[in-house]
Amino acid sequence: MQETVQLGQKDGYLFDKEVILEYIITKKNEYSRKLKEYEKLKKKEVEENALKAASEVDKKVTSFLKEENNIVNEPGTSSISNMAAGRDKELPSFWIPSMTPSAEKSKLKKPESTIYCPISQNPLRVKDLIDVKFMPVKDPDDKKSIYTRENRYMCAVTHDVLSNSVPCAVLRPTGDVVTLECVEKIIKKDWIHPLTNKKLTEKDIIVMQRGGTGYALTNVKLNAKQERPALQA
Repeated sequence: MQETVQLGQKDGYLFDKEVILEYIITKKNEYSRKLKEYEKLKKKEVEENALKAASEVDKKVTSFLKEENNIVNEPGTSSISNMAAGRDKELPSFWIPSMTPSAEKSKLKKPESTIYCPISQNPLRVKDLIDVKFMPVKDPDDKKSIYTRENRYMCAVTHDVLSNSVPCAVLRPTGDVVTLECVEKIIKKDWIHPLTNKKLTEKDIIVMQRGGTGYALTNVKLNAKQERPALQA
């Protein structure tokens, strides 16, 4: 069973490959649509704010000219007293940058481009997914389909049968599924991949998360074109 199941490297959750890729594509398309709508509304908001600012400036200019006209028409002594009394400070200072109308801060929120794991809600990227390889149990006497057998898969190293109750991990470089017992007793002794003889690190051991129905996406639907649960691994 190769390349039909993918694992999120950061969280260890299994996904049906087709479904999770469709989910990511759908989310990317959704982001593109929201971004276009945001840019459209943002442009409209900027234009409206510019018109509003221009209107405010016109009002201040009109008010200023009106005040100037009133001052000129008043007796000289009154004009001086008015300025001395501080009325000059009441006049609009539309030419001073700090006093000019400014566009209001945008209330629009730019859409987020990050795609999140539907289970853990942590950021999810295509490059964070790896193909998982489950090794089928080799029983020449069992002619049943792999999907109808009681014992379907086994550890790629020890060949111990895997079940929902057996803690497992995926070896990141190759995607092979092994038991955690194999990791502790064999792999961590020399940190060498048993199947490739290449060096491993702690980051190469991805512990698989188990749900109520085993190593599969549990009770979660992905918002792709058609919502459907990921297939049983």
